[in-house]
Amino acid sequence: MIRGFGSDNFSGVLPEVFKALEEASYGHQHSYGEDEYSAKAIADFKAIFGENIEVFFVYNGTGANILSLSAFTRSHHAIICTETAHINVDECGAIEKQSGSKLLTVPTFDGKLNIGLIENHMHGFGDQHHVQPKIISLTQCTELGTVYDREELKEICDYAHAHNMYVHMDGARLSNAIAYLKCSPREITTDAGIDVLSFGGTKNGMIFGEAVIFFNTSTTGEIPFIRKQLMQLHSKTRFIAAQFSAVLKDNLWLQTASHANRMAQKLANEASKIPGVRITQKVQGNEIFAIIPRDKIQVLQEQCFFYVWDENASEVRWVCSFDTTESDIIEFVNLLRAELC
Repeated sequence: MIRGFGSDNFSGVLPEVFKALEEASYGHQHSYGEDEYSAKAIADFKAIFGENIEVFFVYNGTGANILSLSAFTRSHHAIICTETAHINVDECGAIEKQSGSKLLTVPTFDGKLNIGLIENHMHGFGDQHHVQPKIISLTQCTELGTVYDREELKEICDYAHAHNMYVHMDGARLSNAIAYLKCSPREITTDAGIDVLSFGGTKNGMIFGEAVIFFNTSTTGEIPFIRKQLMQLHSKTRFIAAQFSAVLKDNLWLQTASHANRMAQKLANEASKIPGVRITQKVQGNEIFAIIPRDKIQVLQEQCFFYVWDENASEVRWVCSFDTTESDIIEFVNLLRAELC
């Protein structure tokens, strides 16, 4: 069976991460983040995003998003996001359950919000009968593999702040967006006006662990208590932190993301030449969305696993990872040709 394109969560672990965990496993360290590895990782993040940030380590992406959004919302508040947002589709209602805040969703063609779409929910302010929009949640890269550029992010952040609102970025694939834009990490976070970022590690070579980075630190005094209640406080935090230091060192996280992006471009370019395959979204990160003949999906999945994205449209999703090889691409493209031509 050909190695699949189901998700970057399917991929293995970077050797550098294993080495860092081995080094961190010797001796004793203080628990709950009071260790030298956590201090080192926080310093590493500050070198990338700026000194005026606060960093909190958590287990997973859902926990990172809940912690981020809970910092700025109360149960009478609302969170504006796309219909395809991970917090709406793939987190089992966790945000609404844990924060009590309502999700106000917006349909999009490319997974991206803009001012015009956001304005559809900008009403009812001060009316006690309506939830109050308080934070806008953006995903970078989006769930459809597209990327917000610097100008788009700045426009949304300026608009939100002008209306006494905040902006959260779900950055599970932030590394892929930065690699695509060829910009500095600060340009699309700190400088754009993002208030809080869920920084992903699991999809880019780590075993587990995410980081929540606050650029707006006005509410971070409450975060340790919220994190504890959310069961996201790891006693041996050094084993999350050491992984981050390993992937952040010498820009390894951007090198691996760039490779995944290149593999996605190669797959999209080759697959688009095959009759019956239509790429449906711009390939800007490491995800490809394509419509293929419905009757061929199962037989292809049996030989190389991937997910169906939209069953009604016969649209599938292929995801490349840091360890996807050109041989993987060639084998899969040959399979597509054999089955579709």
